[in-house]
Amino acid sequence: MTRRLRVLMTAMAFMALALSPAFCDAKGWEAVRADVSGLNSVARDNDVEIRVSPGHVVVVASQSVQIKVFTILGQVVSSETLPAGTSRLPLSHGVYIVKVGDLTCKIAV
Repeated sequence: MTRRLRVLMTAMAFMALALSPAFCDAKGWEAVRADVSGLNSVARDNDVEIRVSPGHVVVVASQSVQIKVFTILGQVVSSETLPAGTSRLPLSHGVYIVKVGDLTCKIAV
């Protein structure tokens, strides 16, 4: 493969990644003040609970936590430290992996 072709293929791969729905729609984590008790609980441990609502993943934490959200292909959608309380991240329709401390789960949005 020629160098020019490799450069072109690499550029196309980066463009496809940048335009993928998982990256275009995510606007970042936001604090939630509404009641989230009616949402589907996916995973929970002593300090953290992960819930799903249409178009969002919701994290309820009793203390600040490091969270990472990946696409099913392993691409990082979000890597943040969330404060204590309830936070949500808007996501496109799809399957994601959420890792919070030692807690890891698969979610479908």
